[in-house]
Amino acid sequence: MAQGSMAPGIQSGRLSAEDLDENFADLHPPYAPHEAAVAADRCYFCYDAPCITACPTAIDIPLFIRQIQTDQPESAAKTIFDQNILGGMCARVCPTETLCEEACVREAAEGKPVEIGRLQRYATDTLMAQGVHPYSRAASTGKRVAVVGAGPAGLACAHRLAMHGHDVVIFEARANAGGLNEYGIAAYKTVNGFAEAEVDWLLKIGGITIETGKALGHDLSLETLKSGYDAVFLSIGLGGVNALRAEGEGRAGVTDAVDFIATLRQADDLTTLPVGRNVVVIGGGMTAVDAGVQSKLLGAENVTIAYRRGRDAMSASRFEQDLAASKGVKLMFNVQPVAVHGNGAAVEVELEYTTSEGGALTGTGETVRLRADQVFKAIGQTLQGAPEALSLEAGKIAVTGAGRTNVAGIWAGGDCASGGDDLTVTAVAEGRDAAQDIHASLMS
Repeated sequence: MAQGSMAPGIQSGRLSAEDLDENFADLHPPYAPHEAAVAADRCYFCYDAPCITACPTAIDIPLFIRQIQTDQPESAAKTIFDQNILGGMCARVCPTETLCEEACVREAAEGKPVEIGRLQRYATDTLMAQGVHPYSRAASTGKRVAVVGAGPAGLACAHRLAMHGHDVVIFEARANAGGLNEYGIAAYKTVNGFAEAEVDWLLKIGGITIETGKALGHDLSLETLKSGYDAVFLSIGLGGVNALRAEGEGRAGVTDAVDFIATLRQADDLTTLPVGRNVVVIGGGMTAVDAGVQSKLLGAENVTIAYRRGRDAMSASRFEQDLAASKGVKLMFNVQPVAVHGNGAAVEVELEYTTSEGGALTGTGETVRLRADQVFKAIGQTLQGAPEALSLEAGKIAVTGAGRTNVAGIWAGGDCASGGDDLTVTAVAEGRDAAQDIHASLMS
């Protein structure tokens, strides 16, 4: 039986449509205007605001909160979009609890920061609901730029280039634009098709064309792009998934967490989406949490996230860890998979306890078995399809400055490029900054 094939314990329709609607409702309901005013009034409007420094896109947070306080949410949205054109999505998925809100003076003084993320969503949603795009294009430069990948970095790059008057063609391998915003984020964080709506809104700047079903290496070559365009920006993401390197990994029921999340995000009817009775997720990042929580919300009885190191080393934030626990997901630390047992299909996962000394992880030899008819791999992704002409660093495309690769005329950003931290907000910053560098290069 092929890897990831349906196992007997994996079934659809474990919960009713009504229960699923409730389970997958908006994680953080939007502010009403009076709630936003009260939340904004908590800001100290610091002169040397640490929240700005903590924001990868350097949004002037005190300014946009002041604008909300004075009942100017549209102006607040413009302040946000000037730095982060995907500010609406970032307000929903950015780990504000470890970035701007952790740096908030209120957090240090009271343990309760200003809710910057929800205020950002209030502002951006207000402006976007009006259907008006706040930017217009400069006069045409006659320059054409190819962007490969319609994820956060690619979209941010394309928008900034279009503002400067360049014509942009985005090539996207999948059927829909949006990248991880569309395919890789928990459904309860981006309800009501927001990712698609945000792309449509962004394209109102004009000058951007998206061609889907076009993948680098299959349908496009770097040489063709270089010869046909004045500059190229690569934001191809990370398409591969690391192997468990555990015996029985190929059994039915063992699959990639990113595929599970993508399938769920594209499903029209969640009652048709199968999930196991006993689910084990291997990993410790946001993907692991999203897969684990959504398995529970779909009706899995027992869900465990198994991570090979201690809690403090887990890349998912403490907020996300607590969210998983609040939904009934069990977190296990210092365990690593050694085998998936079963007769054709997964039945149990065998985990070995680990210890870490001097940063080196070693197995103790002691093992434990968990019942598991569905096992998700969420242990990191790898770069696929990078052209041989490009230099790599730590398994990603090596870049210097604002995303310049070793090949003249080629820039890269987002998860596929070296130096980032695999966050949506960081990808936006890298795409924006690369666009500025591309523009300067083309116009010089």
